[in-house]
Amino acid sequence: MKQHTFADVMRHLRLVLVRTRFPENVGTAARAAANFGHAPLFLVEPERWGEAGKAKALPLATNQGAPLLDTLTLSPSLAEAVAPCTLVIGTTARTGGWRRQLFTPRQAAAHVAERLSAGEDVALVFGPEDRGLSNEDLEHCGMLVTIPTAPDASSLNLAQAVLLLVYECFLALPESPRVSDHGALSRRITQQERDILHKTLKDTLLALDFLKADNPDYFFLPMARFLDRADMRRHEMDMFMGICRQIRNKTTDEKSRS
Repeated sequence: MKQHTFADVMRHLRLVLVRTRFPENVGTAARAAANFGHAPLFLVEPERWGEAGKAKALPLATNQGAPLLDTLTLSPSLAEAVAPCTLVIGTTARTGGWRRQLFTPRQAAAHVAERLSAGEDVALVFGPEDRGLSNEDLEHCGMLVTIPTAPDASSLNLAQAVLLLVYECFLALPESPRVSDHGALSRRITQQERDILHKTLKDTLLALDFLKADNPDYFFLPMARFLDRADMRRHEMDMFMGICRQIRNKTTDEKSRS
């Protein structure tokens, strides 16, 4: 899979929202989908949709998610919405009973990425806001996912659940866009550079009369230990060296004037 085909790969990931009650949640789900590759939306028997529902959803979808609202698919049944898929993952906050062998979003995302990379269709299925997926709905799902939460607040907003699931799938794809490394740290300094830095700092602090001239190595030791704990990088060493140069220049000018 290549970087320029990433959006095409994500379009094989269906976000299936079953019996949604509030169009606003559909709009927010569309925005989440747009943020992470534009996975298409499928609505199964929504309670409120049509032009009025879409009008409520559009402001929350923003400009990025609006195209997904224009192209979403209305399906008369969950079976039809997931028919072409080789993997169907249902989401549930309720556990126990027949809702066993649950996966976390990250665990499930690894399976999703494998199927998407092979060009197969995958569905993530989300239930209505008030009840979640029924046992009958789950009969269409080959895998169940639950989102771990604090025990006293296990219920998530529908759009939040969509965001978390599609984000994990996005990250699991090997060619998904990554954070730029332009702000990465420079390399760690070598022992030779450490010795140069310590000598320069010691000489500078002596020039300021901060260290005792009779035994500077001893009095510099706490500073050396502090710098070693800092895990110094090359750009940080350069900063300290620059400070020392400026101090030497200032002290030299003052001595020449006096």
